[in-house]
Amino acid sequence: MGRPKRDIRAAAEESTTPPDQLGASQSVAKVVKAEGNSRYACSLPDRRTVLVELAARFRNTIWIKRGGYVLVDLSAPGDQKGKVEGEIVNVVRDEKEWRKQSYWPKEFPKSTVDEEDDQDSTTGRMPPSDSDEE
Repeated sequence: MGRPKRDIRAAAEESTTPPDQLGASQSVAKVVKAEGNSRYACSLPDRRTVLVELAARFRNTIWIKRGGYVLVDLSAPGDQKGKVEGEIVNVVRDEKEWRKQSYWPKEFPKSTVDEEDDQDSTTGRMPPSDSDEE
């Protein structure tokens, strides 16, 4: 049997609003890679990559895309469980609202799509045929 809808809605509602301030061990991080089993490799503002685990209340409720932002709570070095260095305590869903907060790192600039990059991309295009070269 699935999780009750009220749990799913509570987790989704909790992740829409950013906290007023961060704790001493908390930081905003960018998701680099999904490692599996609710573990993600994330890049911190100081360019260090850490392995963090998704909090149990978000599992099978909220999905995280590569390149998305999360709020991680890094545990003390003695409290680590194997390679996992911390836990994802919140998922940034409304990035525009989170960027207004004073604790948003300047190392994560707003991404913009350039038309020039779009020209160089071969996504969705057919490879060149031999007849075009003649």
